[in-house]
Amino acid sequence: MKLSVVERVLVQGLLPEKGTFTNLKLIRKAKEALSFTEEEHKLLNFQQNGDQLTWNEGSVGEVDVELGEIVTEMVKKELKKRDEKEELLPQQESIYSKFIEAS
Repeated sequence: MKLSVVERVLVQGLLPEKGTFTNLKLIRKAKEALSFTEEEHKLLNFQQNGDQLTWNEGSVGEVDVELGEIVTEMVKKELKKRDEKEELLPQQESIYSKFIEAS
């Protein structure tokens, strides 16, 4: 699945922090797939300003990220839960479209 920089950051935030041993291993691998290479880090030049994360937008395009079926279902479950509770954020609209509407 092709994901932008912001989508990669947001999807990491949707992954559970707790789970079974095997799920935790899958989540760790997914976080590695969603993370940024050293070259991307240099190009993006991430800056943390309080609660705000900024970067050089446009320096890195969408990247094809392989998450696997189980992790994809975890993300879908979390997005659906937030949608039902009316807790989706505007910046999550694109990942909702990619994970829920496109499936």
